[in-house]
Amino acid sequence: MYRVMLIDDELPVRKLMLSSIDWASLDMEVVGEAASGIEAINVIDDMRPDIAFVDISMPFMNGIEFTEVATKNYPELIIIIMTAFDKFEYARKCVSLPVFDYMLKPMVRTEVTDTLLRAKARLDARLGDRSKSLVFGSAAPQDDSADEGGSVSEQIMRYIEANYTDSCVNLTSVAQQFGFSSSYLSRKFKQETGRNFLEYLTECRMKKAIELAENNVKMYKASAAVGIPDPNYFGRCFKKFTGKGYSEYVR
Repeated sequence: MYRVMLIDDELPVRKLMLSSIDWASLDMEVVGEAASGIEAINVIDDMRPDIAFVDISMPFMNGIEFTEVATKNYPELIIIIMTAFDKFEYARKCVSLPVFDYMLKPMVRTEVTDTLLRAKARLDARLGDRSKSLVFGSAAPQDDSADEGGSVSEQIMRYIEANYTDSCVNLTSVAQQFGFSSSYLSRKFKQETGRNFLEYLTECRMKKAIELAENNVKMYKASAAVGIPDPNYFGRCFKKFTGKGYSEYVR
């Protein structure tokens, strides 16, 4: 079953997409949502989508900026840009990237379904090509080689502690930094630490956020300082970690 992610700062749009499309009949499931490009970049490694619907107008990291980052880190991700009519030409001109399609808001269910069927055909073709490669023994080798230079996770943890303030730090960027695939690094980190990569990255950011809250730093400044420039996403992370809202914690 193919995995779909919905990235739009308008909750009603995401809810409508969820309810109006017969995902199961397309052999698809919606595995995650995000209200901004920043939030999407932070959770995309856990979601592992095959297809992403991306709104072009979002705060802190718009759809074009997200597409630039996502297509660099996930070259096979199928991206469908969603845009209002007055920004349609802007979207087409600005995104000189491998965007699968552009869809006008408000979107029509039949048009969305047709687009998804075309996306599914591309994904099916990729699977076929990979199967042929496996049959003829030309699949790329796995990178499960023995670790060198000490525990991979110890190195990763030190790297995160030194770089968590960078909003672009996520599983994929760190894996590339150390020469591993995302799946290998994720599995290795979980085996050696008992937690997943995003949990540790968020923990580092939230521990610093607590220090800032205790010093009465405003939330929008604290969110930027810890590598989560989207205050809404930062607020959700902070409350999940501490059990209190940021403003409540400051008080």
